[in-house]
Amino acid sequence: MSESLDGRGCSRCGRVLPRAAFASNKSMRDGLQAYCRECSAEYYRQRQAAKGKTVRDKVSVPPGHKRCPRCATVKAHSDWERNATTSDGYASYCKVCRADRNQQSYFKRKYGLTMAERDLLIASQKGLCVICLSAPAVHVDHCHETGKVRGVLCFNCNSGIGKLGDDPDRTRRATAYLEGNSWKPILVAPGVYQLPS
Repeated sequence: MSESLDGRGCSRCGRVLPRAAFASNKSMRDGLQAYCRECSAEYYRQRQAAKGKTVRDKVSVPPGHKRCPRCATVKAHSDWERNATTSDGYASYCKVCRADRNQQSYFKRKYGLTMAERDLLIASQKGLCVICLSAPAVHVDHCHETGKVRGVLCFNCNSGIGKLGDDPDRTRRATAYLEGNSWKPILVAPGVYQLPS
């Protein structure tokens, strides 16, 4: 391996390159890696391929832009949320991909459903709320005690049974009230009330 004052040789390809073509490595005598950056990248790709993994090709990104690893598109910084903890100050994924990813993880965490499973549930209901049978089904309804998913409802029906505390007795009393049956308690003795059956 030949060395000169302004460059050094790569132990893989044998070319003599400027020192800037080598990454730093403090464990080496001269403080640089033995392979040039190109050879190091190729060696890394070969090792990943041997493990059955793929390495994405490096894409040139213009200033003021960033590449999203999920949708594989280069977008302007205005399409990214700020994140002070990252090296470039922007989130790992673009706004669209991040919102979709967050929604998917929310459904999995809260309901134990994937978005595809939710869509199958909506399709089995013919896209309609199973209570009112008129509005589109968009809100997942679940039992708050067991966490079991019951179906997909419209906003009004889902919030209605939620406000009734998911209690079947309250729901029956509300139905009877709407049908005109009085559910007022009857005073039988002082402090003793009887509910109509």
